[in-house]
Amino acid sequence: MVVVLATIMVIMARPSVQDTVSITNLLSDKILIVHCRSKDDDLGDHGVAIGDSFSWSFEPNVFGGTLFWCNLAVEDKRISFKAYEEYEETFGKWFVHDDGLYGKPDRFPIFKMAAWTGP
Repeated sequence: MVVVLATIMVIMARPSVQDTVSITNLLSDKILIVHCRSKDDDLGDHGVAIGDSFSWSFEPNVFGGTLFWCNLAVEDKRISFKAYEEYEETFGKWFVHDDGLYGKPDRFPIFKMAAWTGP
């Protein structure tokens, strides 16, 4: 019982930490449709204009396991990817180009993560 109470006290005393994920449309001439969700939250469809970003902030689950998946669509092309997974090497900054999806890890250069699928 003492261990359980001590664990709860440590968790409750933990400072609130917000993580942020952003997806930026760097396509040459298309509106990007973004739909992201986790087990608990569906962020819905968002049309992202050229040069604009869709972003959201959240507090990761105290016990771990926070995961957000996103689907990107431009006309008949699609990309589905893991936008955020706690304790994984996922990135908070994503950039969508005509040839695919790029991720930007902290302190490292941007690199290509996925290509478009579809016709």
